[in-house]
Amino acid sequence: MDSMITWFMEVLGGKVSKEMIVFVVSMVPILELRGGLVVASLLDINIVRAIWFCVIGNIIPVPFILLLITPVFNWLKRTKLFCPIVERLENKALGKSEQIEKYEFWGLVLFVGIPLPGTGAWTGSLIAALLGIRFKKAFPAVLLGIVIATVIMSVLSYGLLGALIH
Repeated sequence: MDSMITWFMEVLGGKVSKEMIVFVVSMVPILELRGGLVVASLLDINIVRAIWFCVIGNIIPVPFILLLITPVFNWLKRTKLFCPIVERLENKALGKSEQIEKYEFWGLVLFVGIPLPGTGAWTGSLIAALLGIRFKKAFPAVLLGIVIATVIMSVLSYGLLGALIH
């Protein structure tokens, strides 16, 4: 994750605003809001301003994943080239789906909200879509998870990490 953050900062630095870097990082799978808040703290962006850019960046892909990923995956699985890739992605995501299947709404909230490797809004939304959880239930759960992740990562990025760096 560190190398991805460094890459984004080097490639986008000086070309777009610091806030736009944070926004873009927050939209990227794997990095998401967690990476966005780390970047924001490293770029010395005010925490309140950073939270807005990170949360909005992290939310934007969610409805598209929840509503469109299943038809897109089904279409891609009809091709020789993409079928193995899609099946691998589905298997990897569904391998992490136990707590979401068991507790649905709250399982999804915790999966998205607790900042561990392989969790977050992208993977949580993918799992929800693959499990057939309705948008009306999945979207609010992902949003609540993003709020929890925001609180945790704000403390870590601006509190603990900020104290270590500054």
